[in-house]
Amino acid sequence: MSAEPIDPGVIVLARHVFDLAREGQTDELAAYVDAGVPVNLTNDKGDTLLILAAYHGHPATVAALLERGADHSCANDRGQTALAAAVFRQSAETVTGLLAAGADPDGGGPSARATAAFFELPAMTELLEVVR
Repeated sequence: MSAEPIDPGVIVLARHVFDLAREGQTDELAAYVDAGVPVNLTNDKGDTLLILAAYHGHPATVAALLERGADHSCANDRGQTALAAAVFRQSAETVTGLLAAGADPDGGGPSARATAAFFELPAMTELLEVVR
């Protein structure tokens, strides 16, 4: 049994939505999610909209996705979570927002805590220590 081909329009839409997350286009991305785009949509690398927004340093976009039920515990194909991405990018506001939403500093692999230690990011380590 072969899988149904994916409508090219759906692929274009998905690419656009992932670009919105990368670019921090919060209002437009939120409108797509509110209209039915899955908040935990993943790309071919397992990156969620939340992971991409966190990695690219968009705390307002991260907050909007969390408000819409984004799962902060999702990890991409390399084991990275949104929190680990935010730590790597040293986005204190994003890290704080994810922690407030319940993100686990020890989740994923490498975890956010391990990422902070490996890259010698004392400010990020300090933020994560609050959760111990």
